Amino acid sequence: MELAFERRGTGPPLILLHGIGHHWQAWLPVLDRLAAERDVIAVDFPGFGVSPPLPPGTPYTAESLADAIESFFAVLGLRDPHVAGNSLGGYVALELASRGVVRSATALSPAGFWNRSELAYARAVLRATRASARRLPPGRAAALARDPLGRALCAGVMVAHPGRLSPEALLAALQALGGASGFDETLASFAGLMPPAPPKAPVTIAWGENDRLLPRRQAIRAARWSGQRVKLLRGCGHLPMTDDPELVASVLLEASR
Repeated sequence: MELAFERRGTGPPLILLHGIGHHWQAWLPVLDRLAAERDVIAVDFPGFGVSPPLPPGTPYTAESLADAIESFFAVLGLRDPHVAGNSLGGYVALELASRGVVRSATALSPAGFWNRSELAYARAVLRATRASARRLPPGRAAALARDPLGRALCAGVMVAHPGRLSPEALLAALQALGGASGFDETLASFAGLMPPAPPKAPVTIAWGENDRLLPRRQAIRAARWSGQRVKLLRGCGHLPMTDDPELVASVLLEASR
């Protein structure tokens, strides 16, 4: 299937995967930094952003989304690219490393390393955030996005520094969240999400120090799964690309060398 994507730069290919309810524009703060050294391709998952939904009868799961991204590699003629993802995208990046179809995988606060209560909390927060995004009239959303306190109320769970999120980026994110046709089924599938099989490619996992959606204690389980120490992203929340673009770009470039 054809997926929406943005491509910039030259060098080894690096695929960027967003989290649930987001879109490829989540990576805009780091895109040009990465494009100076990589052929960067930020893609919308099926049923998210402006990508079409999965074919009828295909369930929305992390594995089916990984299938779609693996097929996307073939459409672009890419063989064993580097891949990086955030949240759900981080899980998919690790899943692709487990399949041995990528050269390396970097996961920023990946999904799937929660316990039962942490999963219930994350699903409740995501469900409430989605409901709010769908209820907000456009004028009210625009007013909140322009106001520093409004940005904190809308994005405080996701970013450690809401003031670094532009009003335009917040509005676009709210629209993407409210309009994501694959959101509900994907969120429901999280109930059965377990860590992927052991990776067949090098992996790097990094966690936001101030992640309020997937708290950093989950990094301990991710470290056990990967067999290596997880990097801590100082001063960052669940969307570290917004909180500290320079730090995130340096982590992604180092991991994909």
